Amino acid sequence: MVPFYTQSNVFYLTEDARWDTIIKHSKQDDIALRIDTALHTIEKTNQSLAGALPDNYFSRLGLDHSKLAALLDTINNIDTLANECHMSEEDLVGRVYEYFLGKFAASEGKGGGEFYTPKSVVALLAEMLEPFKGKIYDPCCGSGGMFVQSIKFVNSHNGNQKDISVYGQEYTSTTYKLAKMNLAIRGIAGNLGEVAGDTFFKDQHPDLKADYIMANPPFNQKQWRADNELTDDPRWGGYTVPPTGNANYAWILHMLSKLSESGTAGFVLANGSMSSNTSGEGDIRQEIIDNDHVDCMIALPGQLFYTTQIPVCLWFLTKNKGQVKNKEGVIERRDRKGETLFIDARQMGTMASRVHKELTNDDLAKIAGTYHAWRGEEKDGSGDLETYQDVAGYSKSASLDDIKANDYVLTPGRYVGAAELEDDGIPFEVKMKNLSQTLYGQMKEAEELDKTIRQNLEVLGYGE
Repeated sequence: MVPFYTQSNVFYLTEDARWDTIIKHSKQDDIALRIDTALHTIEKTNQSLAGALPDNYFSRLGLDHSKLAALLDTINNIDTLANECHMSEEDLVGRVYEYFLGKFAASEGKGGGEFYTPKSVVALLAEMLEPFKGKIYDPCCGSGGMFVQSIKFVNSHNGNQKDISVYGQEYTSTTYKLAKMNLAIRGIAGNLGEVAGDTFFKDQHPDLKADYIMANPPFNQKQWRADNELTDDPRWGGYTVPPTGNANYAWILHMLSKLSESGTAGFVLANGSMSSNTSGEGDIRQEIIDNDHVDCMIALPGQLFYTTQIPVCLWFLTKNKGQVKNKEGVIERRDRKGETLFIDARQMGTMASRVHKELTNDDLAKIAGTYHAWRGEEKDGSGDLETYQDVAGYSKSASLDDIKANDYVLTPGRYVGAAELEDDGIPFEVKMKNLSQTLYGQMKEAEELDKTIRQNLEVLGYGE
């Protein structure tokens, strides 16, 4: 019989593994051993954390017991801090965990991207996909940020967390453990596979058909398979076999194979994926476009990632762009067959630090709002459908013929055009006269500077 606490997604802690017991003995010399024993017990009695917690970590750390006791005292005051921040202890613990993941990603540089996707990028994916009900899948889930943000989206829109099922997979063992912990401390039940494993060679969800896919695959992953491996894999679904030198299109086809007939996938890739023709990548992109699976393409600004300064893009794929009706036969989404939405968001975002940029809440609302308006979705429960209009320099609804005319390149800048300049009310003749006077003044100043430079060179003995 399954215990009631397991059915309710509650972790059971034995007496020696409970926080009160740890705090009671926090000033004793054997506190490190007690914590390690508690962690071992927690893992043993809660299957969802199997293999996720460190083994004898604090004993091996060799930290002075007084410093460890001080750390425990600080954590023990988290309930007070939670009250001051007007949030639950669970929310605060999750925020702290997320904060340290982000800081670790920043300090790790390139390696940090293996487990952490910037919060604003994940939030944008959630706002675009709106994962209210169904199966959510991330084939390279890192520390689980996509799942956490999906649940946040559901809760913030008064949805029911129980309507969501989480599936994921992660290659790196340490990151796999981070993901399990990230879900556990937030009370999120998820299936991340039995062990850490390579998604291409050890697919732990072979029969999954997901309603939502959110992912940040490794950029331009090289030599992900040998020439004679996975050539007949059913996940390629009749498409050109993805090349060995770059896994971008292998990830795309893998995710497309995991989509349900009404599902939508949103994922991050390097900008090169939108235009590359190397080793058959252009052929695969053309095949996907001809099958009308590309729903939306978004060009994002640079400096969003801790791992790279290169600009990235968001792909959104679906198998059904057709009209959607609810059970009463009311249209809830327009027919967008044969069309793709392009959004150029490269000028958006604000600098959060000297080297790192973030998308603001207003940015997220504008981008997601544009997408939902284009899909013609119901507006604010009123029964009216959203309306969409192209905006020069920002968004364009392009036809399949438009994309063919651009050689199947999916770069938004090719479609949205240039933004219209606002008329400042100054007549052209006046503007030209002012600009000319400014130019002549600068040219005269340049002559004076050249003269001064020559004089200085002569003084130094380097005259003509």
